Amino acid sequence: MRIAVFVVTMLAAAVTHAAAADRAFPVKPVRLLVPYPPGGGNDTMARAIGAKLTDEWQQQVIIDNRAGANGLVAAELTMSAAPDGYTLFMANIGSHAINPALYKNIPYDAVKDFAPVSQLGSTANVLVIHPSTPAKNLQELIALAKAKPGVLTYGSNGIGSSQHLAGALFGTTFGINLVHVPYKGTGPMMNDMMGGQITMSFANMLAALPQVRAKRLNGIAVTSLKRSPALPDVPALAEASPGFEATSWWGLVATKGTPPEIINTLNRAVIKGLNTADMKNFLSNMGVEPAGSTPQEFAAFIKSEMAKWAKVVKEAGARAD
Repeated sequence: MRIAVFVVTMLAAAVTHAAAADRAFPVKPVRLLVPYPPGGGNDTMARAIGAKLTDEWQQQVIIDNRAGANGLVAAELTMSAAPDGYTLFMANIGSHAINPALYKNIPYDAVKDFAPVSQLGSTANVLVIHPSTPAKNLQELIALAKAKPGVLTYGSNGIGSSQHLAGALFGTTFGINLVHVPYKGTGPMMNDMMGGQITMSFANMLAALPQVRAKRLNGIAVTSLKRSPALPDVPALAEASPGFEATSWWGLVATKGTPPEIINTLNRAVIKGLNTADMKNFLSNMGVEPAGSTPQEFAAFIKSEMAKWAKVVKEAGARAD
């Protein structure tokens, strides 16, 4: 009998402790650092989850766009912030998978210097071309690039981004020579893409899909292993080259040393937000697959992505230093 009472008491205390943690955090606005300018996938995803967290906490989540050095600027700001959960970072495939292999002297450790909260979602990149490009499908684009080596350009949201490496992988896979044009974010790149200043881009689905649907850009391939339900008529590059894959993902991390109870409070709020019907509908419509996870699962995912992209960076010969 005493054991049963003890167990019930401990369970009640645990529930009370979790509830108290939820009430104690946050008591002021939370800043979410986004490492790219407005208008791209990182920014759109940050604003979507930020709105959900604001509703949940009744405290404003402030989206703070700090573009620069492919995420290094925002990452360093997060590292130097107080470890109290009030500064979050929009981690992504560039900052937490590619940069560690791309930069020889990277100022942070993607694993040791942050406290993972949750993965948010993933999406394919879309190979888009300007309607004026004299190619209407993947095969015609490859033939055009081979006929004009070093002439066709592809834009990306920065050196070492998944968009950059998708283009590099595309070139080595199909034996073509493209000129990389890096931008300081997907938004500026898409503006030039739609203006016809660059030939093509491997933009992430979140940014490219509205332009493809509006016929402002032509989507001719996706970089996932299978076709995307959001663009069922657009082939996967893996159909032409089995195994070709270069997807994007996002997640939230906090400053190293943030107390576990605050990380867990953040995680619960993120998972709740991702599971709402309107959020699921929004992400599905934008070609994004929700990927809420535990902090431990996200930490393991980051490590696996670092190993995967280190190999791609080495094979592509990409460097940012």
